[in-house]
Amino acid sequence: MDAASHEAWPVRRLARVSGVSEAHFARSFKDAFGVPPHRYLLTRRIERATTLLRDTDLPITDIAFQTGWQSLGTFGRTFRDITGESPGELRARQQAAAHPLDRVPPCYLAAAQRPALTTAVSEKRRREAGDSIPASKRPEVA
Repeated sequence: MDAASHEAWPVRRLARVSGVSEAHFARSFKDAFGVPPHRYLLTRRIERATTLLRDTDLPITDIAFQTGWQSLGTFGRTFRDITGESPGELRARQQAAAHPLDRVPPCYLAAAQRPALTTAVSEKRRREAGDSIPASKRPEVA
C-alpha cells in the first residue's frame, strides 16, 4: 500500500494477497496500525499529495490523479477536511515559507506531518457541525 498508494486497495484484494479472510485481515490490520486499511491508505495519499504540492509545480489536478483520486472535487474536499486548508492554500503557504528543514530526511518530515486519521472524516464533519455525540453513542429514547 505504501509503495503504490495511488492504486485501489480494497480489503478484498489485501485479504486475498495475504491469504486470509476479509474480516480477519481488516481486524488484524486495525490492531497492527491503529486505523482501518482505508484510513491508512487515505493518510498515505494525503502525505504524498502534500509532498508534491510543496516540492513541485505540478498542477493540482495532476497531483490529485497521481495520488489515486478519481475526482478533483473529492480530493479537494477530503484534503481540506484532513489538513484544514485547500491544496492551493497549502502550496502557497509552503512555498512562501523559508525551508529551514531542507536538511531533515524526508521520511522524518513525512512522519512529523502525517495527518491524524484516528477518527473518520465523516465524524469530523459531524463534530464541526455541532453534533458532538455520534449516533451510535446516543441514549435510546423510549
